Amino acid sequence: MPDARAMTPDDLGRIRFVSDPQLSPDGRRVAFVVTTLSLERDEYLSAIWVVDTTDGPPRRFTHGPTRDTAPRWSPDGARLAFLSERETPRGRKPRPQLYVMPADGGEAARLTDLRRGVQTPAWSPDGTRLAFVARVAPPTDGDPEDADDAERDGVRPRSRPARIITSLKYKWNGEGFVYDRRPHLFVVPVAGGPPCQLTDGDFADEHPAWSPDGRLVAFVSARHAERDYDLAADVFVVPSEGGEPRRLTGTAGPVAHPTFSPDGRAVAYLGHPYPTDVSRNVRLYTIPIAGGAPVCLTAGLDRTCQPFFATLGPIWSCDGFVRFAIEDQGDAPLYRVAGDGRAAPDRIIGGARQVTGLSVSGDGAGLAFTATDPTAPAEVFWSRGDGTGERRLTDLNAEWKAEVRLSRPERFRVERAGFTIDGWVMRPADVEPGRRYPVLLNVHGGPATQYGHAFFDEFQVYAGAGYAVVYTNPRGSQGYGEAFARAVVGDWGGGDFADVMAGLDFALASHDFLDPTRLGVLGGSYGGFLTSWIVGHTDRFRAACSERALNTQVSMVGTSDIGHYFVEAHAGGAPPLRDNPRWYVERSPLTYAARIRTPLLIIHSEDDLRCPIEQAEQLFVALKLQRKEVVLVRFPDENHDLSRTGRPRHRLERFRIILDWFERQLRGEDRCGRSRPGPGSGRHVDVRPLEARDAAAAQRPTRSR
Repeated sequence: MPDARAMTPDDLGRIRFVSDPQLSPDGRRVAFVVTTLSLERDEYLSAIWVVDTTDGPPRRFTHGPTRDTAPRWSPDGARLAFLSERETPRGRKPRPQLYVMPADGGEAARLTDLRRGVQTPAWSPDGTRLAFVARVAPPTDGDPEDADDAERDGVRPRSRPARIITSLKYKWNGEGFVYDRRPHLFVVPVAGGPPCQLTDGDFADEHPAWSPDGRLVAFVSARHAERDYDLAADVFVVPSEGGEPRRLTGTAGPVAHPTFSPDGRAVAYLGHPYPTDVSRNVRLYTIPIAGGAPVCLTAGLDRTCQPFFATLGPIWSCDGFVRFAIEDQGDAPLYRVAGDGRAAPDRIIGGARQVTGLSVSGDGAGLAFTATDPTAPAEVFWSRGDGTGERRLTDLNAEWKAEVRLSRPERFRVERAGFTIDGWVMRPADVEPGRRYPVLLNVHGGPATQYGHAFFDEFQVYAGAGYAVVYTNPRGSQGYGEAFARAVVGDWGGGDFADVMAGLDFALASHDFLDPTRLGVLGGSYGGFLTSWIVGHTDRFRAACSERALNTQVSMVGTSDIGHYFVEAHAGGAPPLRDNPRWYVERSPLTYAARIRTPLLIIHSEDDLRCPIEQAEQLFVALKLQRKEVVLVRFPDENHDLSRTGRPRHRLERFRIILDWFERQLRGEDRCGRSRPGPGSGRHVDVRPLEARDAAAAQRPTRSR
């Protein structure tokens, strides 16, 4: 494509993001969601589209003014249920409500009008009812949401009531305070009528799934005494007409996404038996409805069955197979396994790509899935139930892809300390032979996630701006087995730091277009932690950008929505300030702020509850008091997911701030007119524990004057 141009941040408004493919029961059509970023309106717009599996172009199905999502076919394929924010009363915050319309088009009928909206709709087998999840709040004299709505109407609201908190899990990133508005199960008749609430109490209920006879609804909930202190949950079933929930599983660890067997005698679900450990593989289990022990169907598959960036649950179809996705060395392939466990799982959809959505026809003979690779946003595909006969059904980004020159990553591998470290290099979009280009080393979050073969707008924008992009999967990443993912436990800033640097060194040595004197490093969340850590332990980078970072472990425990269990788990199970307080200090980038000499850009969202903004403030103040070169950028009204789901204009502003920062730092000189240090002048800091360094220093001979 000689006339193609490089990708820019504004291209975010051109991309059609395809998700949630839903195959009709007869396997002839796929409904899916297309989302675009409206830069003019500064919001996301979503519509439901439909494409035939045999022939014909995709066509738009809904035309709501804002967001239509979650399409779900009725069992007979004659109707389509979906969620929509249309018909929101003036002054109220838009919330998705449940609608149903004929599958061949027509008027949509609204089934719900709940103040806090609706999630995860699921049809009953006879097509007469829909189950869903909605948050329920106790009646009060001053709901904060009432105050929000009053402000929209220009009415002076009453004072908001005090929040009386008695639980650890009282807030959640992206949702705010959740302690007093628990999600519960409802059922609503399709013919019309009020929803019936099936579950209640001070519990969070989610992931509803109907039994084949329509008598039961399975769901996930944590109802044990220690639920506030661990991650354990259980699969329950409740009568669809109402009644007492019955627990199936043994409260061993977290569980998710139940699905019934075709005969209704068992449930498959995802989970693992470690109630406080976030670094374990998620596995696929089945358990009898009548009671009994769970059976693991993926015991011999050393991979997690829950991809980080895809909400994919298992699907148990009438052919007897359960289909599911895993993370595997940069890929996210599909597997299937017999529900009776008679054979090992086998891969049915693979390739250097990541599957992001899946559905199965009623008889299991056909699959619809969405998949993405590094140079293509996700599109809809169809295959037979065994993965053969694959066809791409949509190419909604064809016109845009023809206009831009996207960079295809080059994979490399480094052997380190018994581990194989995957890495990739992306060339600048307009690379010229014989030239060297500045390098941006990217560190992923998690740490239990992976970089790999998916379209990532971040990297393409950086390549489009003239940077070479290097990224790796250091120990702690998913996709390489449980031992690899757990190798970072108790060792944040140790082996993971060494792996990232070894990957960078290999890339520099093997790619002559990389300029080793112009290096930048950036990352978000755990990647922000490692970025802050890196610049406190080496000076070889000219500039860095630490985003939504964890900078101090001690305060993270008490301020993050997940800190009270996440930090302790990654500390190796040592509670803070009790068993091993020194670890929390030593493994915090803030501890090494005096050693940071690299110019640092700190980006954080003011409503981030995952890594609260105090994490950024503390490092910024520490560096500013030392007269270091540091900039703090705060994004109002954004949470931890700014780079993925933030307001469109904020996402573009973020891109431009980052690009401007590295443009000034990597393509010029410092403020004194001096060239910034290259790798040969870099100072590597001793990362041994403090007591080991003190002991070594005490044994050194004293030099006489």
